[in-house]
Amino acid sequence: MKICRYLHEGKIEQAPEEHVPEGAQLLPPVNPGKIVCIGRNYADHARELGNEPPSEPIIFLKPPSAVIGPDDMIVIPPQSQRVDFEGELAIVVGKTAKGVRAADWRQYVAGFTCANDVTARDLQKKDVQFTRGKSFDTFLPLGPCLSADIDPSNARLVTRVNGEVRQDGNTSQMIFGCDRIFEFITGVMTLNPGDVILTGTPAGVGPLKSGDRVEVEITGIGTLRNVVI
Repeated sequence: MKICRYLHEGKIEQAPEEHVPEGAQLLPPVNPGKIVCIGRNYADHARELGNEPPSEPIIFLKPPSAVIGPDDMIVIPPQSQRVDFEGELAIVVGKTAKGVRAADWRQYVAGFTCANDVTARDLQKKDVQFTRGKSFDTFLPLGPCLSADIDPSNARLVTRVNGEVRQDGNTSQMIFGCDRIFEFITGVMTLNPGDVILTGTPAGVGPLKSGDRVEVEITGIGTLRNVVI
């Protein structure tokens, strides 16, 4: 089942995708307290940015203030001359998790959604760390729904810009699977219900410009669409 969160007649509701009223505004599936991201989790993507694949997960954070929903606008900040898309599978935490074994990770998951880890690439390179380049307002579209009925180890992920395919990968290509990611993160910090984990992006990332329409589609979830301004 795919659950959507939406605004209709001034009220925030949630319902199965097929029961969302006509004219309702889709919202992000969750309001996360924190977003934990995995860097360079696809070997081809690591290499396209001039990095070697990591020997253990690389984690960084994005702020909740970066989150927007389906059809919301991605805003290019004046500080950056190169803003990239990064389509990703996102894990939504369902219950408090600390020190979780890889074999048990699915017990702590509410579901999955599409994410776009928008990145000011020039600032990321300039700063030699991820925080500023990943953290601008509107830099984390999430949606369109929350789905528990997918196989996160074998889901096709496609990112399109203005209808042209730019990324076409599969979660089976991840260096560290969701089970290993969950174990690693909960070995460092407690995850709370509603927290989001971004699992990394496949090769093919590239720049966005004002007027672009970017879509992230994942099998079993749907398509997250946003326009750039």
